[in-house]
Amino acid sequence: MMSEDITRDVLCEELKKAIINGDSERAENVVVKLLDKYDAYEIVKHCMMEAMRIVGDKFAKLEIFLPEVLLSAEAFEKCMKHIEPKILERKKELIVGRVVIGTIQGDIHSLGKNIVATMLRATGFEVYDLGTDVPVMKFIEKAKEVNANIIAISALLSTSLPYIKDVIRTLEELGLRDKFKVMVGGGAVTREWARSIEADGYGEDAEEAVRVALELVGKG
Repeated sequence: MMSEDITRDVLCEELKKAIINGDSERAENVVVKLLDKYDAYEIVKHCMMEAMRIVGDKFAKLEIFLPEVLLSAEAFEKCMKHIEPKILERKKELIVGRVVIGTIQGDIHSLGKNIVATMLRATGFEVYDLGTDVPVMKFIEKAKEVNANIIAISALLSTSLPYIKDVIRTLEELGLRDKFKVMVGGGAVTREWARSIEADGYGEDAEEAVRVALELVGKG
């Protein structure tokens, strides 16, 4: 058991290093080895998300720049192509709720949103991913169409934040505010800002987003 833990830790460190360095080929090779023995959800949580947290910190400190961040994101995405099928295998049969998710209008960033969507599916949610640069009304129309419990909105660009406020305002104007819970997250969103616009939930990362989503549908 001890040697298995050591192997996992060594491979996890290799995977983190490959993602941080933007080495997609190495990252894919390592993640395949990890998936042969270990739980996909745990690999994402403890290895891959930790790597992207380090990348984010380095970027914030100007130790790396956007091209390096994009290479790391690409390595992460390529690993997710191997990870996602494994995560979905453990999806619960009972649907715990329906989520409409997307990156808000004016923003084309998808990495964080994609991670959250995958984790929600693995937890038992039926997820409708609208992609990026999603107009305000598209969130609402899709939520009505599928009878969603939650509208989850991501934003990395601060210039897109007013559109998130518009989703909540439009729901109020249409008399639908009580019908859907609104969750927000992403690099431009803070807990305080989410509270100020009276969002129902906030996720700083994918793990918190899943926990909050479960609470919002009474399964937490």
